[in-house]
Amino acid sequence: MKPGLPFAKRVNLALNDQQLQAALQKAAGKFDRARASAWGELDDVQEVRRHARAIKAHTIAHLDEYLAQLAKQVRAAGGVVHFAADVAEARTIITTIIQNAGHDLAVKSKSMTSEEIGLNDALAAAGIQAVETDLGEWIVQLAGDAPSHIVAPAIHKSRQQVVELFSEATGQDLADADIPTLTAVARQELRRQFLAAGVGISGVNFAVAETGTLVTVTNEGNGRLVTSVPPIHIALMGMEKVIPTLDDLMALLELLPRSATGQTITSYVQMVTGPRRAGEVDGPEALHLVILDGGRSDILGTEFEESLYCLRCGACLNTCPVYRVLGGHAYGGVYSGPIGAVQTPLLPGAVDHADLPQASTLCGACKDVCPVQIDLPRMLLALRRQGAEGTPHTAQWSERAVFKAYGLVMRHPNLYQMALKVGRVGSKPFVKDGRIQNGPGPLKGWTEHRDLPPLADEPFQMKKENE
Repeated sequence: MKPGLPFAKRVNLALNDQQLQAALQKAAGKFDRARASAWGELDDVQEVRRHARAIKAHTIAHLDEYLAQLAKQVRAAGGVVHFAADVAEARTIITTIIQNAGHDLAVKSKSMTSEEIGLNDALAAAGIQAVETDLGEWIVQLAGDAPSHIVAPAIHKSRQQVVELFSEATGQDLADADIPTLTAVARQELRRQFLAAGVGISGVNFAVAETGTLVTVTNEGNGRLVTSVPPIHIALMGMEKVIPTLDDLMALLELLPRSATGQTITSYVQMVTGPRRAGEVDGPEALHLVILDGGRSDILGTEFEESLYCLRCGACLNTCPVYRVLGGHAYGGVYSGPIGAVQTPLLPGAVDHADLPQASTLCGACKDVCPVQIDLPRMLLALRRQGAEGTPHTAQWSERAVFKAYGLVMRHPNLYQMALKVGRVGSKPFVKDGRIQNGPGPLKGWTEHRDLPPLADEPFQMKKENE
């Protein structure tokens, strides 16, 4: 999807992309069902969720203390800590580390925070090649694309598209390759990069303040290779990823893999505390931790603070009826789905984000599945309110007129009853098979992709009064 397109055009492109629609329905639905099954394995999942939320709430309320403790412990373990106020500073810090070390090749494991700061482009501008080593991220990188999902970056790509990308990248004829063959090709290509790279760049799922331990949770061995084979390891994290103790880590690990992919535990939970020590046979010679603010401190103390509790599991994406027909690219930012619709407008540098809080049915499914019970619907409504109060003339005149008329009708019962009668008569020509399938005017856009039931011949309120 071309960058810079208005939100409405991105939406239309997604809705009319049949391959994307099929991929989303298959993958997102599968993840959602797997999460529900995995949650069912816990004796009292609601208590686990309450405990996890309490951990995040406590940490965010005392964020400065735990960040200071984390920095102290990382340094005590032999690491170097850098605080980046914004994305530009984070890019500069990482680029400078690599240039000062004299390297020009970096391998990366999956990191949404690196996407947030536009790291790959910044490194390329400095003459440094960055190679994504997560399979989905590598596919997306070969395509010159962006991730469409927090957990499954290439969810929008078909097998045939991957075949074409790998054939071009390797010079092999892979037309008849099955999925195991394609993964073997990726493994062979990427292992050469691991051995040649001077720097490994990773994200951080959790950073334990008590011990200075950096934790990554992955299903591919690339994360371990990135953080142990190159002589320099650079870990990049949003400052909200810090947690107090190892006990807290164990509690959060009960929920993260179950919520993300439906697994009891992911294949690799890697815990890194400092660089290689004397006598150890592997691990980096130097470890740098870059802690990004990037607008997060502006969210602290506001009605949107709990958005910082997010574990980046993707559960809200998988269950959201809007995401499941749009995919990630339509949101126009790094973070998509309900959490993206909240956070993207709050973080600096967002473009064309005013409509994102409207990209929700407010059904509440996102809150129901969030492992730390983030009240996303409340925050979506708050952002809508801010938009209406701060920029009341951004909507089209016709939309403003409709809502003014709606408010008038809803305040006067007689007008409301009259509107129901007019609506029942006026909608009849558009009803087919029990649904309004081709509505007039503004309703045309709604009925093109959604079911709209006709107004009942006898409203529920009147039916109850007549009984």
